[in-house]
Amino acid sequence: MDRNIVLPRSIRYLIAVAEHRSFTRAAEVLFVSQPTLSQQIKQLEQLLDVQLLDRSGRAVRLTAAGEVYVRHARRALGALESAKRAVQDLSDLKSGSLRIGMTPITDYLATPLLEQFSVRYPGVIVNMLEMPQHEIGDALAEDRVDLGIAFSSTLSTENGSEEVDNHILFIETLGLVVGTGHPLAQQHGPLSKHVLEQEPLVLFKSDYALRRHIDQYCMEQGINLNIAIEATSLSVIMEIVRFGRLATILPDVIACVQPGLRSIALLPELPRHTIVLICRRGQYKSPACRAFGQLATEWTESRCLRGSHRLRPCPLPDICAKAEVGVDPKGMVDSGNVDQNPLNEPDGASKAAV
Repeated sequence: MDRNIVLPRSIRYLIAVAEHRSFTRAAEVLFVSQPTLSQQIKQLEQLLDVQLLDRSGRAVRLTAAGEVYVRHARRALGALESAKRAVQDLSDLKSGSLRIGMTPITDYLATPLLEQFSVRYPGVIVNMLEMPQHEIGDALAEDRVDLGIAFSSTLSTENGSEEVDNHILFIETLGLVVGTGHPLAQQHGPLSKHVLEQEPLVLFKSDYALRRHIDQYCMEQGINLNIAIEATSLSVIMEIVRFGRLATILPDVIACVQPGLRSIALLPELPRHTIVLICRRGQYKSPACRAFGQLATEWTESRCLRGSHRLRPCPLPDICAKAEVGVDPKGMVDSGNVDQNPLNEPDGASKAAV
C-alpha cells in the first residue's frame, strides 16, 4: 500500500483523541489498543510532516495545525458518508440515472414500458435519446447510452455486431396507414400490394431502419414506390397523413392509438418488425440498468399472457443480469413467418442489427 495514502481510520482516530482529549479514553471508545492508536496518529503526523497533537499537558489537545486539519477532515469524512449513502441509494434504486437510445418509432412502441419503470422507480432519472437505428450501436460502444430499444429483423441486409446482445421485447406488424378522410379509409380487408404504386406516400428517409425494411419488401415484390415526401420525424409523418391526401407505412399499434388514422393490411403481408432491447456485451450494468431489464421481462411476459393480436411478444431473458456472468441469453420467437431465431444465427447467438 502507498505510504502516502491517508486512510479514514487514521482520521477517525485523530478526531476521537481530539474529542476526548485522551489517548486512553479514545482507545476505549474505538475498541483498539492505546499503542495502536498512538502509532496510527504518529504515522499521520509523519505523513503530513506536522505535529497535530500537543501531548505536553495532562490533557491532549490539538495544535493550531491540528485544528485546521481536523476541520477539513470532518468535512472529508462527511463527504465519504454521503458517498456511501449515495451508493446505497443507487443499489436500492432510490436514485440513479438510465440513458436509453431509441429510434423515432420505438419510442412510441416502448412508451408503456418506460411509464411503468418511472412509476416503479421514481427516483431514477431516465434520459431518452432519439437517434437513427444505425447510431444506437455506436452510442452503446462509446458509453453514451446504457441500453437501446431498436428494430431487429430476419432480413439479410441487416448486419449484426459481435459487441452487442439483443433480446426480444415483442413482434409487431406493419400496415398501410391513411387518415380517416382518405378514400381508402373505408376499405375492408387486405389490399393489393400495388396500392403502394398508386398512392402517394410520406415515408422516413432511406437511412431509417423502417424505410430500409419497406424498400426491401418492395424490391422483393417488384414494387415501385410512389414517394411524395420523405421525413425524419414520426410526428410530422402522422400529421401529414391526418390531412388525408398521403398514406404511409407504420406499425399497426401506432395507427390504432393515434386519432384520425387507420391501418389497412396489404397482401403479401408487409414484413413484421422485431423490437429488441440491446446492450453492450460484457459491460458493467448499473442497478437501474438491471432493473430495467427485469421489468422488461415482466412487461413482455404480461403481454404474452394477454395474447395481444397486434403485438406478438416473446419472453425476454434478464439481459442485464446474465450479461455480467457471461451467459449469452437467447430470445426465441414462434410467430407466423418469423424465424425461430430472429437473426438467422445458426448457432443461436444473439446479435443486434444496428
